[in-house]
Amino acid sequence: MRRQAPFVAHHQPEWDALADWLDRREADGPLQRPPPPGGVLDAAVFPSAYRRVCQQLALARQRGYSPAVVEPLQALVERGHRQLYRPGRPRLAVVWTFVAAGFPRLVRKTGACMVLSAALFVLPLAGILVLLQFRPDAAYLLFEPAMLADFEAMYDPAAEHFGRERDAAGDVAMFGHYVMNNISIGFRTFASGLPAGLGALYVLVFNGVMIGGVAGHLTAAGYGDTFWRFVVTHGAPELIAIVIAGGAGLRIGLALIAPGRLRRRDALIDAGRDGAKLCLGVFLMLLFAAFVEAFWSSKSQLPDLVRFPVAAALWGGILWWLWAGGRGRADAD
Repeated sequence: MRRQAPFVAHHQPEWDALADWLDRREADGPLQRPPPPGGVLDAAVFPSAYRRVCQQLALARQRGYSPAVVEPLQALVERGHRQLYRPGRPRLAVVWTFVAAGFPRLVRKTGACMVLSAALFVLPLAGILVLLQFRPDAAYLLFEPAMLADFEAMYDPAAEHFGRERDAAGDVAMFGHYVMNNISIGFRTFASGLPAGLGALYVLVFNGVMIGGVAGHLTAAGYGDTFWRFVVTHGAPELIAIVIAGGAGLRIGLALIAPGRLRRRDALIDAGRDGAKLCLGVFLMLLFAAFVEAFWSSKSQLPDLVRFPVAAALWGGILWWLWAGGRGRADAD
């Protein structure tokens, strides 16, 4: 019994950390109390922490420690057993939790990189678009004349193909094309962040200039009505996803050049883990954008009283989801 007090003093912080982790797992909402002195456990180390507590319970029983030590340890082991061997959540529930809460929380966690990404993309886009309204000839500095002619032919309301509804097979084929195109842009934007973030910076500015150049030229040339009616709806998930992919790429670059208190290797691993989760969310957003582009945006006969309110609702809904999603809910492991 004389070894009981040192035993408890030595292991109490570990027991407190495990109990706090179990409290947070079992709670319906987030716990507002501060973490225990032993720190907050990570789900990845829970199994090893649970095994150690089991060994400590066996040792306490073998040494004949008092019930004041053995009984709380027994209760802690039973709680840990329920968590370790509880049935896993259905996969659809896991996906829904990530989409509804995990992904927007992660976007907000990397908020500084997301704000920088938005500035690098949106400011060149808006600047070029406005410039071309006053200097339409500047479009020839960005594109070859043949490319500008192709853009005009694509959105010319007088063209034979414009306004013609595709059949179901054509919509599906275009959906596949949009998926490949959108996802390739998103992946390049993210992966370009590996060389110290410079690649992501370049890709964001370049895409902003190119998209702004197309939009500005078509608007100045008199094809703005058909262009904006086509892109206004699917542009919400597509452009926002590009910004998020760029923010994830900048997060990788930032971990490389400014790891903070972490070792550079650990900072890159942490940023890569966040980036992989962000890329999964970006993939889902671009998949949705491709669906909207193929099956909604291409329907030229939709009246503006339907098209533009739906577009406004989509823009507002996605921004609200990223701002509010997952607030007030306990973090899922």
